[in-house]
Amino acid sequence: MGAEIIFTDGAVFRGLAGGMAEAMAVGGGKVLAVGTKPEVEALAGPGTKRVELGGRLAIPAFNEAHMHLLPFGLGLSMVNLRAEEVRSLDEALKRLGEAARSRPRGEWVLGRGYDHGALDIGRHPTVSELDAAVPDHPVFIVRTCGHMGVANTAALRAAGIGHNTPDPEGGVIERRGGALTGLIQERAMSLIKAAMPSPTEDFMVDAIEAAGRRLASLGFASATDMNVGMTANLAEVAAYERAVREGRCLQRMWQVLAANPEGIADAAWEAGLRPWQPGGDLDAMLRWGAAKVFADGSAGGLTAAFFDPYLASAGGGTGVFTFPTDTIHALLKTYHDQGWQLDIHAIGDAAIEQVLTGMEEAGATPGRRHRIEHCGFVTRDQRRRMLARGILPVPQPVFMYEFGDLYLKNLGRPRTEHAYPMRTWLEEGHHPAASSDSPVSTVDPFANLFTMVTRRTNQGTVLGAEERLSIQQALHCYTWCGAYSTFAESARGTLEPGMDADIAILSQDITEVAPEEYLKTEVDLTLRGGTAIFDRHGILA
Repeated sequence: MGAEIIFTDGAVFRGLAGGMAEAMAVGGGKVLAVGTKPEVEALAGPGTKRVELGGRLAIPAFNEAHMHLLPFGLGLSMVNLRAEEVRSLDEALKRLGEAARSRPRGEWVLGRGYDHGALDIGRHPTVSELDAAVPDHPVFIVRTCGHMGVANTAALRAAGIGHNTPDPEGGVIERRGGALTGLIQERAMSLIKAAMPSPTEDFMVDAIEAAGRRLASLGFASATDMNVGMTANLAEVAAYERAVREGRCLQRMWQVLAANPEGIADAAWEAGLRPWQPGGDLDAMLRWGAAKVFADGSAGGLTAAFFDPYLASAGGGTGVFTFPTDTIHALLKTYHDQGWQLDIHAIGDAAIEQVLTGMEEAGATPGRRHRIEHCGFVTRDQRRRMLARGILPVPQPVFMYEFGDLYLKNLGRPRTEHAYPMRTWLEEGHHPAASSDSPVSTVDPFANLFTMVTRRTNQGTVLGAEERLSIQQALHCYTWCGAYSTFAESARGTLEPGMDADIAILSQDITEVAPEEYLKTEVDLTLRGGTAIFDRHGILA
């Protein structure tokens, strides 16, 4: 087969094992050749398109191994409260008030991404503050971690939450002096969700397309939706299937069903949905492969479950287990026996222990590639046991960039220095799939790469310098390891002959610049199977 596109006169990152090359040929949706310019030019034909990289870098397309793609897309229409733009309570309330004025009285106003640690007040907003800003609409704003949020009185009333409503198992309805503060944590959030109107299928398909286009503009060709069903139940499955039929799903998706009692895994099983198995079609745009259960919350929100307490100055306590041990172990056994990959949320060491023991008891083997999502504060013994069973860590290094200084405040330096130990995982033989957990953190891959290479927070604090990676190792974690976590490493994650032509062309060669330059880098072209799904400058026009 002749080459359809030849990339020359730049740098090509083949992968951690293959190193660098100077040219690459693509055809039939695959990488045909990679090597020297003369070797690659030998495949040129009369219709070959030539692209001079000219100082740019070609890499395997990024693989977003842990995000919430549909919620990310839906969130594009919510009030943006992320710390990059909102650092004061007044600004947050102003944005919510403006949103309320633009919609009919009584319609919900939803905000996403506030970080109480980054606000000037240094705490969560309160129900009374939200009431003052938006008195005539139900309001619910979700913290950046996604594990808690604050509701105003109208939202609490719509959800049937009063001062005497009991805390549900694994959830917290905060009260002070017997009065509601508006803060709703962990599984208690399901009470609010049940009161919200569900998005229509049209709206969800639009969101899937919008999220996929945003990812494509950042160099992604594969992604994971980590909790399908938590927004609109089984209707999300139908929305994804329609998006694929209509060609509006731009990312190769590894789909993870919400499997808590509030989720859809049981209903999906009854409806006939079955897990993708190794050896199945790797080209399918949707692979329903895994089930997700929450074991704890977030370290920034003081709900990740630890053996040792949070610092007394941060409030103390040891966090929140989402389920009693017997309950979560039974859930893990059920979904393991059904054939699902287990993608289980656990951040604190006590939660990791609960999950790891449950996976061991369920019969985890390397061939199943069960995963502990986040796995942020893991012990040496836990790492040893994970490696023996082939249980993968799926971390978010960008958490250290965005939340590292809050971890210091909540947990102290020793625990924070050893959080998300990327170099240790690689050196021990693990395959840590770097990811963002977006919309919890920014989906921009260059912030993640910066953090892996520098271990520096967005406030300039260096945490655990011994866990720094080289840029080549960081790219490996964001490409090949992501593919491995979804059984796709034979097709994607490197740029070797025969691999899928899932390729990102970066605006500069980040293997040759200072880490600070990563944050200024853009993606000029993204290919999925040799077809452009993003082309910033019309390179292939």
